[in-house]
Amino acid sequence: MTSKSMRSFAGGLVVAAGLCGAVYFFGQGEATGTSEKLSDDEMKESLASEGYVIHSEKEWEDQIAEAQSVKDKAEAEKEAVKEPTEKIIYRTVLTVSKGSTSIDVGKNLQRAKVIKNANEFSDAVEKKGKANGLRPGTYVVDSAMTTEKIISIIFK
Repeated sequence: MTSKSMRSFAGGLVVAAGLCGAVYFFGQGEATGTSEKLSDDEMKESLASEGYVIHSEKEWEDQIAEAQSVKDKAEAEKEAVKEPTEKIIYRTVLTVSKGSTSIDVGKNLQRAKVIKNANEFSDAVEKKGKANGLRPGTYVVDSAMTTEKIISIIFK
Protein backbone atom coordinates (compact mmCIF):
# COMPACT_ATOMS: atom_id res chain seq x y z
CA MET A 1 0.00 0.00 0.00
CA THR A 2 1.44 3.34 -1.01
CA SER A 3 1.48 6.43 1.15
CA LYS A 4 -0.96 8.21 -1.17
CA SER A 5 -3.57 5.43 -0.88
CA MET A 6 -3.01 5.28 2.89
CA ARG A 7 -3.75 9.03 3.18
CA SER A 8 -6.88 8.62 1.06
CA PHE A 9 -8.11 5.80 3.30
CA ALA A 10 -7.45 7.80 6.48
CA GLY A 11 -9.20 10.83 4.97
CA GLY A 12 -12.25 8.67 4.23
CA LEU A 13 -12.36 7.51 7.83
CA VAL A 14 -12.22 11.10 9.09
CA VAL A 15 -15.07 12.16 6.77
CA ALA A 16 -17.21 9.16 7.81
CA ALA A 17 -16.63 9.86 11.50
CA GLY A 18 -17.51 13.52 10.99
CA LEU A 19 -20.77 12.62 9.26
CA CYS A 20 -21.76 10.17 12.00
CA GLY A 21 -21.01 12.79 14.67
CA ALA A 22 -23.08 15.45 12.86
CA VAL A 23 -26.07 13.11 12.59
CA TYR A 24 -25.72 12.16 16.24
CA PHE A 25 -25.54 15.72 17.57
CA PHE A 26 -27.81 17.54 15.12
CA GLY A 27 -30.31 14.81 14.16
CA GLN A 28 -33.77 14.27 15.64
CA GLY A 29 -33.86 14.04 19.43
CA GLU A 30 -36.45 11.26 19.75
CA ALA A 31 -37.04 8.09 17.89
CA THR A 32 -39.77 8.15 15.35
CA GLY A 33 -42.55 5.62 15.40
CA THR A 34 -45.64 6.31 17.47
CA SER A 35 -46.61 9.88 18.06
CA GLU A 36 -49.22 9.13 20.72
CA LYS A 37 -48.52 8.73 24.41
CA LEU A 38 -50.33 5.86 26.16
CA SER A 39 -51.47 5.94 29.76
CA ASP A 40 -50.56 3.11 32.13
CA ASP A 41 -53.98 1.49 31.78
CA GLU A 42 -53.86 1.73 27.99
CA MET A 43 -50.38 0.14 27.97
CA LYS A 44 -51.61 -2.71 30.22
CA GLU A 45 -54.63 -3.31 27.99
CA SER A 46 -52.46 -3.26 24.87
CA LEU A 47 -49.99 -5.75 26.36
CA ALA A 48 -52.78 -7.97 27.72
CA SER A 49 -54.40 -8.10 24.28
CA GLU A 50 -51.04 -9.30 22.91
CA GLY A 51 -50.99 -12.16 25.45
CA TYR A 52 -48.66 -10.72 28.08
CA VAL A 53 -49.41 -11.01 31.81
CA ILE A 54 -48.97 -7.80 33.77
CA HIS A 55 -48.32 -7.84 37.52
CA SER A 56 -47.70 -5.06 39.96
CA GLU A 57 -44.56 -5.20 42.09
CA LYS A 58 -46.63 -6.40 45.09
CA GLU A 59 -48.31 -9.17 43.06
CA TRP A 60 -44.92 -10.30 41.76
CA GLU A 61 -43.40 -10.46 45.25
CA ASP A 62 -46.45 -12.41 46.52
CA GLN A 63 -46.03 -14.96 43.73
CA ILE A 64 -42.34 -15.41 44.50
CA ALA A 65 -43.06 -15.82 48.23
CA GLU A 66 -45.76 -18.41 47.49
CA ALA A 67 -43.44 -20.37 45.20
CA GLN A 68 -40.69 -20.30 47.83
CA SER A 69 -43.06 -21.57 50.54
CA VAL A 70 -44.19 -24.44 48.29
CA LYS A 71 -40.54 -25.31 47.66
CA ASP A 72 -39.74 -25.16 51.37
CA LYS A 73 -42.69 -27.44 52.21
CA ALA A 74 -41.59 -29.96 49.59
CA GLU A 75 -38.05 -30.00 50.97
CA ALA A 76 -39.34 -30.40 54.53
CA GLU A 77 -41.49 -33.36 53.48
CA LYS A 78 -38.56 -34.88 51.63
CA GLU A 79 -36.35 -34.62 54.71
CA ALA A 80 -39.10 -36.03 56.93
CA VAL A 81 -39.36 -39.07 54.67
CA LYS A 82 -35.62 -39.72 54.77
CA GLU A 83 -34.74 -42.69 56.87
CA PRO A 84 -31.86 -42.30 59.27
CA THR A 85 -28.84 -43.75 57.56
CA GLU A 86 -26.85 -46.18 59.60
CA LYS A 87 -23.29 -46.90 58.66
CA ILE A 88 -23.00 -50.43 57.37
CA ILE A 89 -20.01 -52.28 58.75
CA TYR A 90 -18.67 -55.16 56.70
CA ARG A 91 -16.93 -57.90 58.64
CA THR A 92 -14.94 -60.70 57.07
CA VAL A 93 -12.77 -63.61 58.04
CA LEU A 94 -9.54 -63.30 56.10
CA THR A 95 -7.29 -66.29 55.58
CA VAL A 96 -3.73 -65.44 54.63
CA SER A 97 -1.77 -68.32 53.20
CA LYS A 98 1.98 -68.65 52.89
CA GLY A 99 3.24 -66.84 49.76
CA SER A 100 0.47 -64.23 49.74
CA THR A 101 1.42 -60.62 49.12
CA SER A 102 0.05 -57.36 50.42
CA ILE A 103 -1.63 -56.83 47.05
CA ASP A 104 -3.45 -60.18 47.41
CA VAL A 105 -4.58 -59.24 50.92
CA GLY A 106 -5.71 -55.81 49.67
CA LYS A 107 -7.72 -57.34 46.82
CA ASN A 108 -9.44 -59.76 49.22
CA LEU A 109 -10.25 -56.95 51.64
CA GLN A 110 -11.59 -54.81 48.81
CA ARG A 111 -13.76 -57.69 47.57
CA ALA A 112 -15.15 -58.03 51.11
CA LYS A 113 -15.83 -54.24 51.16
CA VAL A 114 -13.60 -53.74 54.19
CA ILE A 115 -11.37 -51.25 52.33
CA LYS A 116 -12.09 -49.09 49.31
CA ASN A 117 -8.91 -49.49 47.27
CA ALA A 118 -6.49 -52.41 47.25
CA ASN A 119 -3.67 -50.37 45.74
CA GLU A 120 -3.91 -47.71 48.45
CA PHE A 121 -3.82 -50.48 51.07
CA SER A 122 -0.72 -51.98 49.45
CA ASP A 123 0.92 -48.53 49.31
CA ALA A 124 0.18 -48.00 53.02
CA VAL A 125 1.82 -51.35 53.82
CA GLU A 126 4.87 -50.34 51.75
CA LYS A 127 5.10 -46.98 53.56
CA LYS A 128 5.10 -48.68 56.93
CA GLY A 129 7.82 -51.05 55.71
CA LYS A 130 5.80 -54.15 56.59
CA ALA A 131 5.50 -55.67 53.10
CA ASN A 132 7.75 -58.58 54.08
CA GLY A 133 6.09 -59.04 57.50
CA LEU A 134 2.89 -60.76 56.32
CA ARG A 135 1.85 -63.42 58.84
CA PRO A 136 -0.06 -66.45 57.50
CA GLY A 137 -3.21 -67.20 59.48
CA THR A 138 -6.89 -66.41 59.86
CA TYR A 139 -7.98 -62.93 60.92
CA VAL A 140 -11.33 -61.22 61.58
CA VAL A 141 -11.40 -57.63 60.29
CA ASP A 142 -14.19 -55.16 59.60
CA SER A 143 -14.71 -51.89 57.74
CA ALA A 144 -14.90 -49.89 60.97
CA MET A 145 -11.18 -50.50 61.53
CA THR A 146 -8.61 -48.05 60.22
CA THR A 147 -6.08 -49.13 57.64
CA GLU A 148 -3.33 -48.88 60.25
CA LYS A 149 -5.28 -51.17 62.62
CA ILE A 150 -5.79 -53.78 59.87
CA ILE A 151 -2.10 -53.64 58.97
CA SER A 152 -1.08 -54.08 62.62
CA ILE A 153 -3.31 -57.16 62.89
CA ILE A 154 -2.17 -58.93 59.73
CA PHE A 155 1.47 -57.82 59.44
CA LYS A 156 4.39 -58.15 61.92
